[in-house]
Amino acid sequence: MNSSIDQQFVEFVVKSLVSNPDAVQVERRIDEKGVLLELTVDPEDLGRVIGKRGATAQSLRTLLRALGTKNDARYNLKIVDNGEGPHGNGGVPDSRQTASSAPTVSSGTDDGDGDEAPVAPQESDRLARTRKELEEFDDLDV
Repeated sequence: MNSSIDQQFVEFVVKSLVSNPDAVQVERRIDEKGVLLELTVDPEDLGRVIGKRGATAQSLRTLLRALGTKNDARYNLKIVDNGEGPHGNGGVPDSRQTASSAPTVSSGTDDGDGDEAPVAPQESDRLARTRKELEEFDDLDV
């Protein structure tokens, strides 16, 4: 694979962070805004790459901005959400859908007798929140 220094840089940093480095892929293309790097990781590592409140993703973008200053290039990092959960849960909306189209999860089960039994939080809730955070960062330019 013939990859450029920016691709190699993102790949090196991300592979150092994730549990499944073999699943890390960085695709590079030129678009109207500059160089677009699309990062794909194992769904289980998505949270690690994004970080709390998007801190890790933002740090990656900051480092790319510094690299762009040196190379006279404008970089945009897109973290691709392939819509698969850690257990094959593809029913959660991907980052291109709006939050209003996310599935609603009841706080309990209604058996018709007027009292609801509590339901344990589902992992899909966590995935939906992670995807929503990703959605917010897709619009940022680096």
